Amino acid sequence: MPGRLAGKIALVTGASRGIGAAVAERFAAEGAHLVLAARTVGGLEEVDDKIRTAGGSATLVPLDLRDFIKIDELAAAIYERYGHLDILVGNAAEFGTFSPLGHIEPALWGEIIDLNLTANWRLIRAMDPLLRAAEHGRAIFVTSGIARAPRAYWGPYAVSKAGLEALVRTYAAEIEKTPVRANLIGPGIVRTRLRARVFPGEDPMDLPPPESVAEAFVQLALPECERNGDVVNASELADTQSQA
Repeated sequence: MPGRLAGKIALVTGASRGIGAAVAERFAAEGAHLVLAARTVGGLEEVDDKIRTAGGSATLVPLDLRDFIKIDELAAAIYERYGHLDILVGNAAEFGTFSPLGHIEPALWGEIIDLNLTANWRLIRAMDPLLRAAEHGRAIFVTSGIARAPRAYWGPYAVSKAGLEALVRTYAAEIEKTPVRANLIGPGIVRTRLRARVFPGEDPMDLPPPESVAEAFVQLALPECERNGDVVNASELADTQSQA
């Protein structure tokens, strides 16, 4: 398909619903071939159907990112099939629970940190050689304002997102002299399953849909995007058609 991402190989995690699905569909519409990773097989198949109906293409990878060795296996499979990875979108995340820090079960703490933070480090570790093998490797990770403005009872989620920002900015500093670029994007208020769990009193139909932020991801994925190590609000880029 013609488009701004024509011929690119893009891996999107948490791609079975919400922002991940919206970004995957938009990338496909821009000409990228998608590698879709998520735990929910049915959701992946629904996204795949939409992509193929629109004329795009995708490869489905049912995957729990907390099974870290599977990330390494996925990187090996991408290398064997394509030899590189143009775009990595680290989107998968869970909220956990509202609770005082001292009341959180260690197992739950570990699950949230493993998915929201450690899995993204494992993605960087495994996919970095593939991004470097691309002409213009681009890595995009989804963050939240809670990383910089912690609130009571948001412990695991806030800590994991703060850690993610430090992780990605460290990686960005390490790749500064390469063609690879890594950034974080804050989607803001968007209609997602995670937000519905955090704010159950909201009417989700009053919120912008995930598709409203997809253009911002495209902007950060473009070869001409030279931002690196930035934390970007989706609203900065969502309505633009070129990257300054």
